[in-house]
Amino acid sequence: MTHFTTLPEMIALHAQQTPAAIALSAPSATPLSYGGLQQLVQRTVQTLNALGIGRGDRVGIVLPNCPEMASAFVAVASACTAAPLNLAYRADEFEFYLSDLKAKALIVATGSDTPARAVATQLGIAVLDLTPLPEEGAGSFKITSASALGAPAQGSGLAQIDDVALILHTSGTTARPKIVPLTHRNVCASARNISATLKLTQADRELHIMPLFHIHGLIAGVLAPMAVGSQIFCTPGFNALRFFAWMKECKPTWYTAVPTMHQTILSRAAGNMDVIEAHPLRFIRSSSSSMPTQVIVELEKVFQAPLIESYGMTEAAHQMSSNPLPPAKRVPGSVGIAAGPEVGIMDLEGKLLPAGAIGEIVIRGENVTVGYENNERANAEAFTQGWFRTGDQGTLTEDGYLSLTGRLKEIINRGGEKISPREVDEVLMDHPAVMQVVTFAMPHAKLGEDVAAAVVLREGHSLTERELREFAATKLADFKVPKKVLFLSEIPKGATGKLQRIGLAAKLGLAD
Repeated sequence: MTHFTTLPEMIALHAQQTPAAIALSAPSATPLSYGGLQQLVQRTVQTLNALGIGRGDRVGIVLPNCPEMASAFVAVASACTAAPLNLAYRADEFEFYLSDLKAKALIVATGSDTPARAVATQLGIAVLDLTPLPEEGAGSFKITSASALGAPAQGSGLAQIDDVALILHTSGTTARPKIVPLTHRNVCASARNISATLKLTQADRELHIMPLFHIHGLIAGVLAPMAVGSQIFCTPGFNALRFFAWMKECKPTWYTAVPTMHQTILSRAAGNMDVIEAHPLRFIRSSSSSMPTQVIVELEKVFQAPLIESYGMTEAAHQMSSNPLPPAKRVPGSVGIAAGPEVGIMDLEGKLLPAGAIGEIVIRGENVTVGYENNERANAEAFTQGWFRTGDQGTLTEDGYLSLTGRLKEIINRGGEKISPREVDEVLMDHPAVMQVVTFAMPHAKLGEDVAAAVVLREGHSLTERELREFAATKLADFKVPKKVLFLSEIPKGATGKLQRIGLAAKLGLAD
């Protein structure tokens, strides 16, 4: 892979080497070549610069999942700092994020009625309209604005290696969301790391179903395939009813998703075996939360392809570790070996621990953010001797395979007994009637916290709380057996499809 250190460099490289290769496609759309994508990037940089937006300026992007969202991310980041935001946010959320980002402009779809438009106007932020140009290829667009905005913060032209390419907020499940700036150096290093881990080549085609306002969809889903000049088939977002029709049209060699999406795809696979067999995948990738080992086995059997589980977070521009492709060893239940940054295990005092010891997972490398923005306290807590503390607890084997034992903030503290919710999940998932489970802490008057579990049953199966607790008691110490089991038709998820343990007790009415 030829080395590149900025996004415009990456696109220019493929436009020169293979201008006709397809960069973006979409359902029933004309594809866009790398040559066409480079022209779009150049045109967008010129348009933004002419409007007074350039290096150092922040531009919010509020678009649905579509090829224009993918191309706008790359093109806007080539001129200034892209800040993709969730289209589903309400007005007060847009007000918080746009103010916190100090956005200079906001890009929205022409004619869209998103509340972000009114919020931006109220905050004095310029609104730029994006109009798709499908006749020029999937993802092609033009940007228009009623007025110019003065001069760019740090000048015009193409972004440089240490300019901030992408800015995202942490999920903020336990505190105010923190701003994570990621430079071109960070995101390009991560794109190279992921494409190397997955051995991506120009011949690969990715079926893209992840949200495009989230680190997983942006880096693994857009930049990693672009790092090698391969094709991305951009869908309107995850839809289990349309997944196999898209698979038939795209003829993908891989896709990446979160565990809840994989489980939904699996539930519809039996009726679509002809599509699966006609379009064999080279591999399937899973990230963003832990995948039950039972689901890994089932997916691999159905798709006849290896499932590559990896571990990532926003502050690392996504990937930190990953299980390698066969014939290298994959360890179900592990998130694999360091796949880009260095990975270590650290104790509370900042001392690195030996193999086998449990502690906090720490990372350092070119893909890791230099620090949260305007948050000295968070940076003091997050960085120790050049290592970034992930907030996750885990352990490394002698041969470098990393296993997560839980998020430090998610560990259940039952009267001093520390319980990993993942361990309880694994046991409950072994019951043949259970399709999905999330174990979480619920408040307890005397113990502080106790164990609760939210469960979705497989279709046609029935199970009582007592039966499941008795099943768990055969495999878990008494104090780890869920005190409360709630059977739900669906477990509440975050915006990116991740199941969230923190705050679940309150959502399900167990926090009183």
